[in-house]
Amino acid sequence: MTSLDKPTEDTEADDARAVTEAALFEAFGGVRGMIETVLPGLLFVTIFTINKDLHLSAIAALAVSLLLVVVRLVMRDTVKHAFSGVFGVAFGVVFAMMTGNAKNFYLPGMLYTLGLGLAYVITTLAGVPLMGLILGPVFKENLSWRTRNPGRKKAYAKASYAWGGILLAKCAILFPLYWWADTAQLGWVLVALKIPPFLLAVWLTWVFLAKAPAPIDVFAEMEAEEKAEEERKAAQAAEHGDTEAAGGRHRREA
Repeated sequence: MTSLDKPTEDTEADDARAVTEAALFEAFGGVRGMIETVLPGLLFVTIFTINKDLHLSAIAALAVSLLLVVVRLVMRDTVKHAFSGVFGVAFGVVFAMMTGNAKNFYLPGMLYTLGLGLAYVITTLAGVPLMGLILGPVFKENLSWRTRNPGRKKAYAKASYAWGGILLAKCAILFPLYWWADTAQLGWVLVALKIPPFLLAVWLTWVFLAKAPAPIDVFAEMEAEEKAEEERKAAQAAEHGDTEAAGGRHRREA
């Protein structure tokens, strides 16, 4: 390796890390997405801790979720993270109101976390890690990593196992508290476990993918193939035109 090669390789590595960071930021919502995830639950447990009013706590949580969606719409920003928060809060409100048990506000989210953790593990064991399915379109590689990029598939598998393990560990803490703790205790623990495990999972995903081979941009490949096909057709048309012109000259000479 020459002295000129290493800066180039370092630059390419930095570019790969920057692309990975940007993709993870887009996929998981960044700081704003975390705020939208935490705020409704935080508001619910805060109000319930103060006055034990299930209806007021539930309505406040649902109202702030809807407000976050409205803000996104007004700013013409993507609403997928805010909408997912609305649905989660709405299910929690319905469960809590129907049963009259404030702890059931958290139950749909806990069940979702359990299901998602299992999905990460099961899909990875099946050879189709869920993290690859989530991030493949973001990296413009779709499913090319499954058969054409084994190093990247391995990184997605590691990331999926990390997410699955972290989410299942979180469930191992929350579900016993659901049965043994009161609503306020469960709520504060759940709020405390929102961000740190998420950041750990995202960081591990970044570590695995930053060391993995670069994604295969299947969209760029398709565009290149289409361009090559257009050039081939243009060349054939030009050749056909030259042949017809030559034939015309021969006929005139005859």
